[in-house]
Amino acid sequence: MKKLFYYIFILGGILLVSCKKDITNLNINPNLPSTVSSASLFSNATVNLADAMASTNVNTNNFRLFAQYWTETIYRDETRYNLNGRSISDRWWATFYRDVIKDLTEASKVVSKETLNLSAATIKNRQAINDILIVYSYYTLITSFGDVPYTDALNIDLLQPKYDKAADIFTKISATLDASLSALDESANGYGSADFILGGDIAGWKRFGNSLKMRMGMLIADVDPATASTMILAAAPNVITDNSENIKMNYLSSPPNTNPVWEDLIQSGRHDFVAANTIIDIMKPLNDPRIPLYFDPAITAGRGYIGQKPGVGATFNDYSAPSATLSATQFPHTFFSYSEMEFFKAEAIERGINVGGTAEGHYNNAIDASIEEWGGTAAQALIYRTQPAVKYTTATGTYKQKIGLQSWLALYNRGYDAWTQWRRLDYPTLVIPSGAFFSDGETPAVIKRLTYPVVEQNLNKANYTAAAAAVGGDLKTQKLWFDKF
Repeated sequence: MKKLFYYIFILGGILLVSCKKDITNLNINPNLPSTVSSASLFSNATVNLADAMASTNVNTNNFRLFAQYWTETIYRDETRYNLNGRSISDRWWATFYRDVIKDLTEASKVVSKETLNLSAATIKNRQAINDILIVYSYYTLITSFGDVPYTDALNIDLLQPKYDKAADIFTKISATLDASLSALDESANGYGSADFILGGDIAGWKRFGNSLKMRMGMLIADVDPATASTMILAAAPNVITDNSENIKMNYLSSPPNTNPVWEDLIQSGRHDFVAANTIIDIMKPLNDPRIPLYFDPAITAGRGYIGQKPGVGATFNDYSAPSATLSATQFPHTFFSYSEMEFFKAEAIERGINVGGTAEGHYNNAIDASIEEWGGTAAQALIYRTQPAVKYTTATGTYKQKIGLQSWLALYNRGYDAWTQWRRLDYPTLVIPSGAFFSDGETPAVIKRLTYPVVEQNLNKANYTAAAAAVGGDLKTQKLWFDKF
């Protein structure tokens, strides 16, 4: 009996110790981890970034409307520049600060502690890639709003961050980009399968960074030509050199990681957008082979390819709609393309920056690349660009007009990039939408910037007021720091 009691006592002790040892695990939810990996944070940031740039959601991304590729059918406030009705500026601001920059910043902190699983070189690569995308994000913010928080940004102890001058931010992120490009090591890994943009290809991230540097250099060509030249000359040999190298977010065939354009145009079952007559009336006389790739003919028989004036109501069936090509579930979002880089090189040569080749040669390459990227043929591209109205030596206007027009056509479906390119070069001629919203005392013009978020006006008023004054007024028609002419 004593022996039995002894065994029971020992067993009870074991069970008691076992219970004590495991009791804290009862508070752990395996489906809600307290720590997140750098790879998860990075993946989330890249999806948020690509979706924001690709989206057609009127609450966030209206740049296809601003660039006058599309116009709205019934609800036309966004085409007419009503930014406050849907808090558009607030959402764009939050997407980049909260959903992209914050996650990437945290990813860099987390990866520095993942030394048990990752080599020092892989950690360094991941941090460099994070920084490249942070540079991309701040570039987008300063070309959207102008002056924005940078030095004080993301500091939870500073609830009212001051705004840095956009030109100063540009200088700082340019230095960060250079450091990141120098840090990338092609012999080491990056994010691997968690990298939805480049699949862990470090050479691809070098092309991404250099293509971004090329774009940034061209952005300041009118305001700081010396720095622009330095950046462009350094980047040009290392940018995308073929359509096969185009940098894209490739979407999947089924939700939740599908093309946002499909989600907004097809899955939603809405008929909100048709072609703007601005683009259709340019493409048709030029017999542009991309028309059927960009748009579907009007459903109403006999109307063919036809666009509506921006801001004017439209019956969906009477006008061309965005094509089935770009609204397919897997249609990718393009961050950088060979066509874009070739237009930049053509412009660089016209500005006296010797990147090699001729302006005409790069212009031709850019047009060919765009048409072929969209599914056209080399033969179609040759016929198109040898027309007198398109040919570089005979087309009307200055190099800014020729390159501005053709690059705007090539950037179709990349509304933000097209809008920024248009603000730099001022071509083609865009019109003020019918019924456009303007503030009291604001001279009507095509939109040049996003106004600051309402939440900043309410919760960070002193810094907002100073920033608004510094950029020339918190007006949608105010040119930003890079837009000199």
